Amino acid sequence: MMIAWAAESAQYFIAQGFALAILAWMQTLPEFAVEAVIAWRQQTPLLLANLTGALRLLTGLGWPVIYLTAAIFHRRRSPTPLKAIKLDEHHSVEVMGLLVPLIYIAIICAKRTLNLFDAVVLIAIYAAYLAILSKLPPEAPESIEELEVIPRSIVTAPRMARLSVITVLFLGGALMIRYSAEPFVGSLLAIAAVIGVPSFVAVQWLAPIVSEFPEMASTVYFARTVDRAPMALMNMVSSNINQWTLLIAMLPIVFSVSVGHVAAIPLDAQQQLQLLMTLGQALVAMMFLINMELVWWEAIALLVLFVVPFINPVTEKPVTAAYFLWAGYETWRLASGQRQPVALLRFVEIWNKHVRR
Repeated sequence: MMIAWAAESAQYFIAQGFALAILAWMQTLPEFAVEAVIAWRQQTPLLLANLTGALRLLTGLGWPVIYLTAAIFHRRRSPTPLKAIKLDEHHSVEVMGLLVPLIYIAIICAKRTLNLFDAVVLIAIYAAYLAILSKLPPEAPESIEELEVIPRSIVTAPRMARLSVITVLFLGGALMIRYSAEPFVGSLLAIAAVIGVPSFVAVQWLAPIVSEFPEMASTVYFARTVDRAPMALMNMVSSNINQWTLLIAMLPIVFSVSVGHVAAIPLDAQQQLQLLMTLGQALVAMMFLINMELVWWEAIALLVLFVVPFINPVTEKPVTAAYFLWAGYETWRLASGQRQPVALLRFVEIWNKHVRR
C-alpha cells in the first residue's frame, strides 16, 4: 500500500508509466531475491520455476482479478455491467513494451540456453522502454480530486514535503519487501520439505502466491476506483516487462559470478516447457490488449487457461499448444485486417509527439 500510494502520487510529477515502472520494480524485489539465491547456489533445475510461476500468476490470475474488482465496483455505481477495461492512449507504450522482450524470449527458447549476451540484450530492451516512458507527460492536474485521501494529501502538499513523503513511501515499502523476502523463502522451503511438497512446486507456486501479494494489493486498490482500473492493469504489465527483461537478465550474471567464469545456463526439458507455456500465455494476453482494452470474456479465458494446468499438470502441453494456436490466430486476424492494431497506431502517435520531438 505504501508504494502504491507513492506511485499514485508520483504520476502527477513524472509520467504515469514511469511511476508504474518504479512501482513494479519494487514489487518484484521478492522475485529478484528468490531467483538470485537460486542462481548463486547454481540450482539450475529450479532457476525458472519461480519466474514462470510468478509471471503466469500475474497474468492468469492478476488480470482477471483486476477486471472482476472493477466490474463489482462499477456495478455498485451503475446499473449496466462493465464490458471491458479501456486503456488510455499512453498505455500503448506498455503494451508494445511487452511485445519486444517476448520476441527475444522466443529466441532463448529456441536455442535452449541463457547467457550473458542475452542479459545485455534484455537490459538494453528495458533501458529503451524506460527512456520512452521518461518522455511522456505527467497526469493532468484536473484529476487530482479523483484520488483517495492519502495520495491526494501528498499531491497537494508543499514541494519538499511531497518529495520527502513519496521517497519515504517508495523506499520504506521496498525495504519491508526486501528484508521479509529471504526469511519467507527459507521458511517456505522448510515447510515444503516437512509436508512433502516437491521443491520445484514450492518455488514455482507457493512462493509467488505469497510474494506477489504486494502487487495484488496495489492493483486491487487501483481497480476498485474503476477509473483507475487501466492503471492497475498497467501495473501488472509493467511487472511482466520487468521480469521478462531485468529478472531473466540477472540470472546468467549471478550464475557466472557464482561459478567464477562466464557460463551459460542450459534449459532442460521441464524448464523449456514451463518457459514456452509462460511465453504463450504472455503472447495471448498481449494480443488481447492490442486493441487497447481487456474485454470480460478475455479475462475469463486467461483465468480458465491458467487454472487448468494449475489443477492438472498433465494438461501443460495441450494448454501450451492452445496458447500458441490462439496467438497465431490473433496474428492472422491482424494481418487480414479483421482486427486493428490500435496499440501500435497509438504508440506511433506518441513516438512522433513526445519521443521523436
